Amino acid sequence: MSFSADAHRFMAHALRLAQRGMNTTTPNPRVGCVIVKEGQIISEGWHEKTGGPHAEAVALANLAASLTTTLSTSAAGSTVYVTLEPCSHTGRTPPCADALIAAGVTRVVAAMQDPNPQVAGKGLARLGAAGITTECGLLSEEAHELNIGFVSRMTRGRPWVRLKIAASLDGKTALKNGVSQWITSAQSRQDAHLWRARSCALLTGIGTVKDDNPRLTVRGVTTSRQPLKIVVDSQLQTPLDAAVLTGGGVLIACATDHPVRREALTAAGAEIIVLPAAHGQVDLAALLTALGQRGINEVLVEAGARLNGALLQDNCVDELLLYQAPLLLGEAARGMIHEGPQSELTDLADARQLHVIEHRIISADFFIRARFL
Repeated sequence: MSFSADAHRFMAHALRLAQRGMNTTTPNPRVGCVIVKEGQIISEGWHEKTGGPHAEAVALANLAASLTTTLSTSAAGSTVYVTLEPCSHTGRTPPCADALIAAGVTRVVAAMQDPNPQVAGKGLARLGAAGITTECGLLSEEAHELNIGFVSRMTRGRPWVRLKIAASLDGKTALKNGVSQWITSAQSRQDAHLWRARSCALLTGIGTVKDDNPRLTVRGVTTSRQPLKIVVDSQLQTPLDAAVLTGGGVLIACATDHPVRREALTAAGAEIIVLPAAHGQVDLAALLTALGQRGINEVLVEAGARLNGALLQDNCVDELLLYQAPLLLGEAARGMIHEGPQSELTDLADARQLHVIEHRIISADFFIRARFL
């Protein structure tokens, strides 16, 4: 299906609108919408937060107040460009498909089909049955990328997981004594907070909690919410005065239940889930499934070499965010990933391949974003 240059322009604008909800819509998808009449945008809207009106409803509500055109403020006869198929079911808000039908629009162009099984083509079908021309697939890759976590949760039952690592050029993340603050520049750390802000959850391990005592909060980025904080702590060893416990919103995944420690950590504001795997470790795949069931779309991992290695070994990582500073810390320093001797490679052909999708320089540091092939 081919689309005009104007159609591309309108959908690109809808995608920019959707990005305004980057840090706030979870667990809902990020969606933008524009209403076009006689080649001009007469209204627009985006989904701002869960529980609030969807993008199409916002655009329709904004129609009367639109100052961008002298055209009639009626949506009748208009074309709607929306970055995700309009919903057809009643959740916290009424179906957007019904609102568009009632408004008298004649054409709806969606960037992509909704992966939610409750919708998945039904919204477009309802519009078509009402006599509205529907088209789908315009800038679909961009729309998919914008909501890659939502798509992952709907199709795989688990969130999209990004592994963030700050390292030296020789691949070290801390000195032998555990000191790691700070390897990369302030600018790189601020960039990492943008990834924190868009994430639904931040995940670390007990080793990092003990060594670095992180807060796992978004700082320096405008956001109306803080991500869920998750600690993988097999034996419930999280100190009661750990900074991560401050402010609540903490989930601790353990392998063995210790009633006394659990009671103390619960009193400190943490929620405990027991997910045992072999050798006294946390079942990481089960943890991701549990997070998907909680509506978690995107997870950012900021952990040490052992948890990084365990996640990779269990195929729980989708994307790598690597910040490398122009430093050499030496052989004795701590590495990025530890997967154990059983994962030792003897042939380069067995190495895990990644596709670099972004690379740039931040201050003096190198940033690489890559996905596993």
